[in-house]
Amino acid sequence: MRVKRLGRIRHTAWLEASNNPLLPDRALLLFLILSRCLASMLGAAMGTVLEIAGAPRGAKAVEWPTAALAVLIYGGWAAVTWWHAALPAWLVAALGAWLVAWHSSLQHETIHGHPTRWRAINRLLGFPPLMLWLPYDRYRDTHLQHHRDEQLTDPLEDPESAYRMPEQLERLHPLVRVLIEAQTTLLGRLVLGPAWSIGRFLGGEFRAILAGDPEIRRVMAVHLVAIVPIIFWITVVCGMNLGFYLVAIVYPGTAFILLRSFAEHRAAERVSQRTAIVENSWILGPLFLFNNLHAAHHECPGLQWYALPGWYRRNRDRLIAQNGGLVYDSYFSVARRFLLSSHDAVAHPFARLPPPQPGF
Repeated sequence: MRVKRLGRIRHTAWLEASNNPLLPDRALLLFLILSRCLASMLGAAMGTVLEIAGAPRGAKAVEWPTAALAVLIYGGWAAVTWWHAALPAWLVAALGAWLVAWHSSLQHETIHGHPTRWRAINRLLGFPPLMLWLPYDRYRDTHLQHHRDEQLTDPLEDPESAYRMPEQLERLHPLVRVLIEAQTTLLGRLVLGPAWSIGRFLGGEFRAILAGDPEIRRVMAVHLVAIVPIIFWITVVCGMNLGFYLVAIVYPGTAFILLRSFAEHRAAERVSQRTAIVENSWILGPLFLFNNLHAAHHECPGLQWYALPGWYRRNRDRLIAQNGGLVYDSYFSVARRFLLSSHDAVAHPFARLPPPQPGF
């Protein structure tokens, strides 16, 4: 009975994806076929774990496409690092960067309650720090704070905001302001952004530790322990140079994530007009687990990644009307508009964000 029910779920996802005219359906359908094969191998093991954890009978305990994706990502990362010496360096860098960025998208799914009903299991699935610099628990806490939509883009309340308050900018050294301004272009965000984001994050964590923040101390202590086996695997077991991993894999992998977030939000008075949509993402959409449909994700943050394209198709007209037409045809369109041009001013246009408009 349980196997039949899972089959019906996958068949429904198949039909939903096949009716989507805007998104990379063939890639999604192929993935669902592969996930069905992997699910048969994962079923017994995961079912046993969930029974031990106390999953209620009859509940949809596992979202198999996401579980299969996790196997693909971790297996791919292990394979690329293990056989790196037998592959061209450019291929190792390309595959490695893709996989660590894909892993970040997987972490995002686990933060939003997937692929099981149990937070501890989801956390365990997303916890390994393949990027090395970002602790999972900090990512989870700051990202959930970001989802308080009434505070979106507010540099004092939204931890993922790219804006600064005018008085903050005035206190910065002119060279720092130039570096920040450069990152309002897509080229600057991709080239300078990873180093800036990593340095700014780690600097903030270090200052919090020095200030005696017990939660940051705990999270960073756990993170430092967690990166030890990752670095051991990379350097000792696989014999890969750690500098190569950081420069050729982590840095461009972080750039992938910054590409996704570059045009996701803009400051606006209406909450619904602060979140963008990027359509026709045949390659990057699957990498970002369709988080390019960002307005849809913010309206339904708990929706599974593989259900998001169909939901977006059904609600497309309404979402575009709500967000004021903040839609890009593709990431090529984003690049054409903003590669060398500023996406928005650094200074937030409001002294403080106004309260959200009724109905929005």
